[in-house]
Amino acid sequence: MMSRKTRTLLAVAALVAVLGYRAFKPAPDEAKADTTAVPAAAVQARPLMLGSLAFRPCSLDSPFSRDSLEAQCTTFEVPEDRGNPQGRKIALNIALLAPDKPDGVLPDPVFFLAGGPGQSAVESYPQIDAAFADVRKRRNVILLDQRGTGKSNLLSCEAPEGEDAGVEAMEAAAAACAATLSKKADLRHYTTTDAVADLDAVRQAIGAEKINLLGVSYGTRVAQQYAMRHPQNTRSIVLDSVVPNTLQLGNIFARNLDDALALQFAQCTGNAACKAALGDPRAELDALLATLRANPVTVRYRDANTGQEREDVLRADTVAGLVRMYAYMPQAAALLPKLIHEARNGRYGDLMALARMMQGDMKDAMAMGMQLSVICSEDDAGMTARDEDEGTVLGNRMAEGLAAMCRAWPKGQVPANFHAALSSAVPALVLEGEFDPVTPPRYGEEVVKGLRNGRLFVLRGQGHAVIGAGCMPKLFAQFVDKTDAAALDGACLEKLNYVPPFTSFNGWEP
Repeated sequence: MMSRKTRTLLAVAALVAVLGYRAFKPAPDEAKADTTAVPAAAVQARPLMLGSLAFRPCSLDSPFSRDSLEAQCTTFEVPEDRGNPQGRKIALNIALLAPDKPDGVLPDPVFFLAGGPGQSAVESYPQIDAAFADVRKRRNVILLDQRGTGKSNLLSCEAPEGEDAGVEAMEAAAAACAATLSKKADLRHYTTTDAVADLDAVRQAIGAEKINLLGVSYGTRVAQQYAMRHPQNTRSIVLDSVVPNTLQLGNIFARNLDDALALQFAQCTGNAACKAALGDPRAELDALLATLRANPVTVRYRDANTGQEREDVLRADTVAGLVRMYAYMPQAAALLPKLIHEARNGRYGDLMALARMMQGDMKDAMAMGMQLSVICSEDDAGMTARDEDEGTVLGNRMAEGLAAMCRAWPKGQVPANFHAALSSAVPALVLEGEFDPVTPPRYGEEVVKGLRNGRLFVLRGQGHAVIGAGCMPKLFAQFVDKTDAAALDGACLEKLNYVPPFTSFNGWEP
């Protein structure tokens, strides 16, 4: 059995992995609290004005972080359908983190654009606040819950139950979800294009001529689209784990994961102690998946959160989901060879415990309705099953599932040039993790070709969402300050190293 220390490490790693795209089971159809009530005296105090928006004190709490941040919050009303400005309105949820010293605040704030699609910027920010420490000394940081996420008219409802749900069940669940959400939203108007218009409306409302954008994962699509539509108002962009404009989401995930696993598992096969103890992780994973596809196993395991004994069915899709999410983080990926080896030898309990812990911790991370409004409108070409993906860990299940749900989902319009490669002189910093299982380094290489003032950093041994790795926060702050990517000294990133694979649940061999 794994140690308490190891369970804690993996819990943290699993939570951080939320930053990437994933069709998690969404929260119930109600906005969960992302701001905490403050004393009445504070509420009645004079508001902090930024342009025409009045901000009042609030606390940012996140289910993915123990930290609570003091901030200023407000809402800003926009039309749901800009073609019908007198129709339904959306109150966009906005949080402001201002510098401690109000004197000398620079006029160009930094907007954090969350991943997903479907993640709340306000809820997810606390876990990466440390990466903004230097940026926040002189600039406002603004968190805007994209329409359909967080408290900006959250679009979320129950996903199909069961990991073995077929495409018919997924289509039926999407149809039921759409019927429910259509009572409070026109689902055609929750696309990236709508979000970009919201972002510029907020920019105007706060009185900023230019803004800086940090997008993570799907947030990089929003950043690129904004820079394409509003170059005169874009001071700089930071694209962390970039999704190229040209990319259509869906069937690319299977191959990207397998490519990343080949690199990650090579850390074991290239390590004498790991190879002797655990063999070939990919061969063992393939054998385990084949066994479970043929005969799912009923497993007794100890709940990683409560310590209670439980019983559940372990399926191939359970394993594939765990492998995919643990591949996001090098600390978690280092445990995969050991977990796979144990399960391959009939000891399934630890793998099952971690899979259920991950699913429980992440079930509220994404707004499925907003996610489908984006993907079904923008990525229809990415939902075709491919023969070459049949032998991968994920296979075609994700692409087929998305295609099924999108058959039942209302679709919005996107500009004709939506998927055109970004060609821009806007200063840009592009970041990739060497082992990223979702947005591999080749995506950054593709995007930076069109950025005349852009620079790419590939971070050794890192996975998905790397803004907080090593000295990257310092480089991030320097870039936002000077907007000169070419002048950055990236030598400090050479200190990043590979996480050795675990050969036991107590850690790795010295």
